[in-house]
Amino acid sequence: MGRAKAEPEDELAARLRLLQELSGLGLRALARDTGLSSSSLSRYLNGQTVPPWSAVITLCRLVKRDPRPLRPLWERASNPLPAPPKSSRQMHFPPRNDLPRDVPDFTGRETQLAAVLDAVTTSRLVALDGMAGVGKTCLAVHAAHRLAADYPDAQLYLDLHGFTEGREPLGSDPALRSLLTALDVPSEKVPIEGVEQLAACWRAELARRRAVVVLDNVADAEHVLPLLPGAGPSVVLITSRNRLVGLDEVPPISLDVLTAEESARLLASASGEPTGPNGLSGPDGAQGRLARDPEAAAEVLRLCGRLPLALRLAGARLRHRPGWTVGILVERMAEGTGEFDRAFAMSVRQLDRATGRFFRLLGLLPGSSFDEHLAAALAEVPPRSARAMLEDLLDAHLVQQPTAGRYRMHDLVHQHARRAAEEQDAAADRQRALGRLLDYYVHAAAAADAAMPFLARGRAVTAGRPPVDLPGFADKEAAFAWFATEYENLIAVFETAIATGADVHACELPRFMRAFFARRCGTTHLNFLFERSLVAAQRLGDPLQLAEAHSDLGFARYNAGRMAEAADAYAAAETLLSETGDVWSQAELTLRRGFLRWDEGEVEEPLELFREAGRLYAAAGCPTGTAHATAYEAWALLQLGRPADAAALARETLAVPHPDPSWPPALTARITLGVAIAEEAPEEALDHLRQALALARADGHRHNEAWCLNCLGVALRRMGRYEEALAAHAEAFALLEELFEEHWKIHFLNGYADTCRLAGLPERAVALHREALTLAPKLGYRHEESLAHAGLATLLEETDQEAAARHRALS
Repeated sequence: MGRAKAEPEDELAARLRLLQELSGLGLRALARDTGLSSSSLSRYLNGQTVPPWSAVITLCRLVKRDPRPLRPLWERASNPLPAPPKSSRQMHFPPRNDLPRDVPDFTGRETQLAAVLDAVTTSRLVALDGMAGVGKTCLAVHAAHRLAADYPDAQLYLDLHGFTEGREPLGSDPALRSLLTALDVPSEKVPIEGVEQLAACWRAELARRRAVVVLDNVADAEHVLPLLPGAGPSVVLITSRNRLVGLDEVPPISLDVLTAEESARLLASASGEPTGPNGLSGPDGAQGRLARDPEAAAEVLRLCGRLPLALRLAGARLRHRPGWTVGILVERMAEGTGEFDRAFAMSVRQLDRATGRFFRLLGLLPGSSFDEHLAAALAEVPPRSARAMLEDLLDAHLVQQPTAGRYRMHDLVHQHARRAAEEQDAAADRQRALGRLLDYYVHAAAAADAAMPFLARGRAVTAGRPPVDLPGFADKEAAFAWFATEYENLIAVFETAIATGADVHACELPRFMRAFFARRCGTTHLNFLFERSLVAAQRLGDPLQLAEAHSDLGFARYNAGRMAEAADAYAAAETLLSETGDVWSQAELTLRRGFLRWDEGEVEEPLELFREAGRLYAAAGCPTGTAHATAYEAWALLQLGRPADAAALARETLAVPHPDPSWPPALTARITLGVAIAEEAPEEALDHLRQALALARADGHRHNEAWCLNCLGVALRRMGRYEEALAAHAEAFALLEELFEEHWKIHFLNGYADTCRLAGLPERAVALHREALTLAPKLGYRHEESLAHAGLATLLEETDQEAAARHRALS
């Protein structure tokens, strides 16, 4: 009797045979066109061996089919215990859980909670709507905690600030980037630009995970639409003050105020009073203050409007005032004008003077969450005092602590604090506090950037004054984590700097975010930030700030493939720097101009620019910068056919001491050295290249991983190990396919083609060179264009020679 269900490897083989049928090719022709060996291809098609994912992609591309639907099947065939593919960074950390703390005294809402859980079971989506303070977020978070065990891959929370006073709602682009960052998706896999592309990436990542996502404070249907999932098991809980009538497929659940009984129970719980079925007395008949004065208790419920947030605030005040009667609580609350103002004002009046000022200043924060370091800087108090006052505010339910070390304020509390600051604090005091906020973020970002060894360190911060206390960053992982947590706040602070005319802050903050953006957020937003930094620098009129703004914008343009705009920006920077005489900035610009000129097809000029950059970095006393320049000089020499000189400079770079073995000069040097000595010392060469590949994977930099694989293919080809070389090239291209990085292929196409030519696959080599000829002019890579022409000429010459040899043999 046959099996009821095919094994994954058999099913995969059957799907691959269908691809062969679509191609109309026999085994040898299929092997020729895909660059795979006939013997390996036979094993893949017969189900004897599970092919590498790169081979599956190659076969799909041949018949113009999308390989992604085959990925789950391939994973099951490759691994009997399948799990979602993880980046190297994901392997170091447990699944992300951003959910705020679930309130321990969640009260009532049994019917609505059941409806939420039922909705996500059937529709995977649910939208909670209701007035401010009615408990939408509390219910959504409570439900998400209930669901967490069934959705173990991620539990995410994002505040979209649809109704936050003093700031615009969070846009789709930053929201999607925040969510993808929370899933630890490498920046190389995140589309560079376009909300539609980002949304597609988000849906693809969710589709292969079991995640629960809370999207809080949505303004309207259009606001949340790009963030909704597509296929897959993940669930999303949405909250909004408005009914999202534009989301027809999302089941709505509208929340009203609590019932009288639920309100009484919540007030009793929040105030620490004994609670029974009616909320006024304990199960053994014990009576607290609420039960002894039911009329006053009913008045508290009325003044709070039976809204959970107001009830918690009132209950917290009663709990911390054991000498008060409920009547006194009513008197204090009656001094307010509305249910929230009554509750807030009553709670705030109980704070001492210093804590009251601290609370009001927190209303100036533009972001959604904060830590004690920021709070201390904002209020200009020692960290110990900030911690103590935050504890008092926690006890009064005026701030929340969603995770250890992070605090947030409910929108209504934030609005109250902001209005109180405007009414009670002088404008000059508020302006100074805002200045301390901007100072803190620029200096904290600089400290985090310094913990990441990717860039040669530049000038110190000149914006504002350094705060007394900054977060500590033990390593680059800690720095990355801080940037990811503070991403929304950093963008909000940059907008604040622009809006308030803090031009030095607007110039310097993006500069310290470059390394993070390059690895996690792509180039689009960084281009946007540097465009606005340039405007701020123009207002300042400082030649050095303006020169660095032009240089930074040029480098952002270059990384986005906008070569002509990069050249214009560099030219403007060069003119200004010649006036300033700042050697470090000249060195950085010179190195960047070398990258650009090389990609534009020049040969000798970029080599000289790399050398000049090294001399300038040395003159500036920056040995790490010199190492950067030397590593790229070695790479250029290798491309110019001078392997011995390249190897000598690569070894010189590797001799520079540095605490992080994966820092860029070492990676570049190992790749260069591995290719340069491939023929004379193959084992040492492979050791360097494999070390580089391991470092790139550990760093989670997928572009560098593809670069290492491609160069490994070149080195193996030089050793005559063509089958292994082809496999390395194919893996590099498969990685680029997964990242949807077409423009990066230009760096690898000609090298792959040369390997195919020497491996006896001339048709495949011709196709790759022709692809390079199509891509290079569009991107402005004249060097690769000339290499493609040379490669095709070599292939034509070899074809002519073979034809002549056959002719002679026949005659």
